[in-house]
Amino acid sequence: MGTNRETLSKKTPAVSLPEPTPLFSPRPVSELEAAATELQRVYKGYRTRRNLADCAVVVEELWEKALVFAALERSSVSFFNIEEHETAVSRWERARTRAAKLGKGWCKDEKAQMLASQYLLEAIDPRHRFGLNLQLYYDVWSECTTIQPFFYWLDVGDGKDVNLKDCPRSVLTLQCIKYLGPKERESYQVIVENGKLVHRQTGKLVHTVELGSKWIFALSASRALYVGQEIKGVFQHSSFLSGGAASAAGRLVAHNGVLEAIWLSSGHYLPTIHNFKKLISFLEEQQVDLTNVKMCAIDDDKESFIDPTDHQHESMGSISNATNREAPVYDLSKRLSCKWSI
Repeated sequence: MGTNRETLSKKTPAVSLPEPTPLFSPRPVSELEAAATELQRVYKGYRTRRNLADCAVVVEELWEKALVFAALERSSVSFFNIEEHETAVSRWERARTRAAKLGKGWCKDEKAQMLASQYLLEAIDPRHRFGLNLQLYYDVWSECTTIQPFFYWLDVGDGKDVNLKDCPRSVLTLQCIKYLGPKERESYQVIVENGKLVHRQTGKLVHTVELGSKWIFALSASRALYVGQEIKGVFQHSSFLSGGAASAAGRLVAHNGVLEAIWLSSGHYLPTIHNFKKLISFLEEQQVDLTNVKMCAIDDDKESFIDPTDHQHESMGSISNATNREAPVYDLSKRLSCKWSI
């Protein structure tokens, strides 16, 4: 017991710290204090601007979503709820706005590919349901005698109970294509460094060699390259540019940043030989070594590998008949629908 008491009575030794060495400056104290105040002011200003910039990005994304929901409301539920009938000028203005969305970027490259006609409904649909699915319901709507606009008819009107065997409602609702906003798009942008493909935001090398995966790309009219993994019915070529015009689109294979193969295959954009040349020109300007890169024709089922050394010749036009896609043929004997379909 006495030993325990002696142990408890022992005091913990104090740790002595060295005296701080004062920093010496030949400048007067008032000047040093003024410098410290200025430094704090600059830092606070930077922090404030950074916070405001972040808020601006968030507001932009939220505002864009608000516009999407407003467009959906105007195209469907509120169409027959408005007190005054919409004027022709208002309709044309709304049509012009949507047409501008489809042709976004086309002014920078007049030969850029716009979305194929069967995917236009996908682009103007605020939910961006898969274009081919919408087209099936659009064909049914065009045969009806209803005066309801297509999206109103489809969602809340006379066609809300239509359930096609080739595309059930569950599939139509489930398959919605992700359209990237300006901020989201940055995560998919790829640049070239030392001849290798690199994710601009993370600095990681592009690596697509994964079992069962397909990686797609889109080259914007402003010559920005975007790459991402394809998810059928969710993330496809139209996702990158939100349905805007593309100078080139297809698939690629890259191993640790080294480009190994490219396909100009896209059902959304139907790329041509001109688009292929645009892509090759872009890659060459970025100093990508194309010597051993396999270049495949458009149709996956009719693969026709192109000799990389021949891409500069005008004879490329005869590489494959698959690259010369025919324009859609319309039945002129059938009366075109005069209904307002937007």
